[in-house]
Amino acid sequence: MDQKLLNRFNYLKSLHLDIDMSRGKPSKEQLDLSNKMNDVLSSQSDYKSLDGLDVRNYGGLEGIKEARQLMGDVLGIDYQNVLVLGNSSLSAMYEQIARSFIYGVCGNTPWSKLEKVQWLCPIPGYDRHFAMLEHFGIEMISVPYYNDGPDMDLIEALVNEENIKGIWIVPKFSNPLGITYSDEVIRRLARLKPAAKDFRIYVDNAYALHDFEGDVKLLNIYEEAKKVGNEDILYLFTSTSKLSFPGSGIAAIGASENNIKDITSHLKYQTISYDKINQLRHVRFFKNKEGLKEHALKHGQILLRKFKIVDEYLSKYCSDVAAWNTPKGGYFVTLKVKGVAKEVVARCKECGVKLTEAGATHPYHNDPTNSYIRLAPSYLSDKDLSLAMEIICLSILLESV
Repeated sequence: MDQKLLNRFNYLKSLHLDIDMSRGKPSKEQLDLSNKMNDVLSSQSDYKSLDGLDVRNYGGLEGIKEARQLMGDVLGIDYQNVLVLGNSSLSAMYEQIARSFIYGVCGNTPWSKLEKVQWLCPIPGYDRHFAMLEHFGIEMISVPYYNDGPDMDLIEALVNEENIKGIWIVPKFSNPLGITYSDEVIRRLARLKPAAKDFRIYVDNAYALHDFEGDVKLLNIYEEAKKVGNEDILYLFTSTSKLSFPGSGIAAIGASENNIKDITSHLKYQTISYDKINQLRHVRFFKNKEGLKEHALKHGQILLRKFKIVDEYLSKYCSDVAAWNTPKGGYFVTLKVKGVAKEVVARCKECGVKLTEAGATHPYHNDPTNSYIRLAPSYLSDKDLSLAMEIICLSILLESV
């Protein structure tokens, strides 16, 4: 073991650092971009939505019209096919799975009455997706990623099984790989013909506008499905959580007329309406999709600076012992360290740097190669991120030796 590396590691360990880069949280610098949103509604403001609804009162289960239009533009779907909900798209996904277990999907057998429910999971993927499925007792089947998206040959074969009820996809800047699906992959997903009538593609478009610079194009999966009369296969989810305030953004689900009718038939018993005041202040602050994109690029400039720090350290120290992606947007870097991921994460923890748990990128936390680590640089100051990256690089080098 290189004594010079070990001495530097031990010195950094003696600093008793407390640096958390385990989750993709916006930094204070990013949050400050939205502070003026708190001023758009005052005591003298007009609290009426475009359709004449007083947003301070009950009513408007589907969300106010202008919020539905804004989120529909983000999802690439007509506003009439959009429900604007609370602050969390993750909650919307959870509730939709729960409804599928309790009531079934569009008149099909409730999943709670089935012997087995299975789900396709492109890997590496989002740990909260996998945790949700495990919580519901859904069996996860791993599907590998390629550079343009998940293995479509395998997916097309697997959906011939009646037990397969869904698949997660993060089609733009996928968590954690950062790739954007190719047009061919989107078209093949949109044209899937699963054996199960209640199979659904859960499209988590969390990073629809999270480009660092420019505009990475993603084919509209809903329009592609609609061309072949297959739009019922899709649930589309997104939110403003990382563009306004994570604890008080607005989330939306977009779907076909049949799916929206099915969802609202149950939702009307759950709530009278969501927070329409919050919906109105978001619309008045962002105004439209172009305003939202302009705001998103301000986030992108901050994030690009952080991602460059990550790339600079890895390129300087670890090019011979690790591989990593350099995404054009999103929130994560996927780091591959052959066979030593758990050891690297543990060594970083010794030094006061908390990373996402090794294996979290795979169902059941089982990465058979012990190679994948998800890095989330967004929350840290440049100084803390530089310290964290030095510790990560030292840990990789020490464990690789």
